[in-house]
Amino acid sequence: MAEEMPQPLNYIPEVILKKRKNNEEWAIRRKLQLEQKVKKLKSDNFVIKKPEQFIREYRDKEMDLVQMKQRGKNRSRRAFVTSDSSLLFVIRIGGKSDMHPRTRKLLYSLRLRKIFNGVFVKADARILEILQKVEPFVTYGYPNLKSIKDLIYKKGAGKIDNQRVPLTSNEVVEQALGQNGILCLEDVVTEIANIGPHFKEVTTFLCPFALTKPEKALQGKKKRFLDGGDSGNREDHINELVSKMN
Repeated sequence: MAEEMPQPLNYIPEVILKKRKNNEEWAIRRKLQLEQKVKKLKSDNFVIKKPEQFIREYRDKEMDLVQMKQRGKNRSRRAFVTSDSSLLFVIRIGGKSDMHPRTRKLLYSLRLRKIFNGVFVKADARILEILQKVEPFVTYGYPNLKSIKDLIYKKGAGKIDNQRVPLTSNEVVEQALGQNGILCLEDVVTEIANIGPHFKEVTTFLCPFALTKPEKALQGKKKRFLDGGDSGNREDHINELVSKMN
């Protein structure tokens, strides 16, 4: 019987072997990166709270609700400081885990969804009632013409097609408010300062002003401004705070 010829060994080029090794190393590194990323996301978003922390937060929210109702009932006894102007500038200075959902809803009705957001409002009975209920979380006062101009020219932005657009040109204003006869930034300033006939349209167009956190942290509900704190009505002194946060 003839001897069988030996079969040649399978030969794999060295280049392919190196490439295969590099791919395996890359796969291992990628797997480790994904595991670390998942671990980091879990550590950032998932925090185990202690039972006493849940109890404290629940009590704070319930206390906020009780105090909000009390402030609402006592609104006739606590008169607001009168001013020649009915224009108010309101800044949200607090409110997180200690805020009751009803309080948050009132702040949202003022379009104050974030801390250090500010809005212009007309001081009618409805607005004053809301401000009194959310007083620990806001500060407000009567802005002068300089503060109004500085806010609009430096931090002004409008909402067009659900997009936040900086007020960098008069064309943006004319596009949104031209049908109301408001064609430039100066017209916006005048309409707000004088609470003109299209005040609602202008303030609805303007996005809440994203103010800068002041160097000295605001204390929120700890004390009212009239008692040496930061919250509540600060009358004409709101202009000093605006200059620091603008």
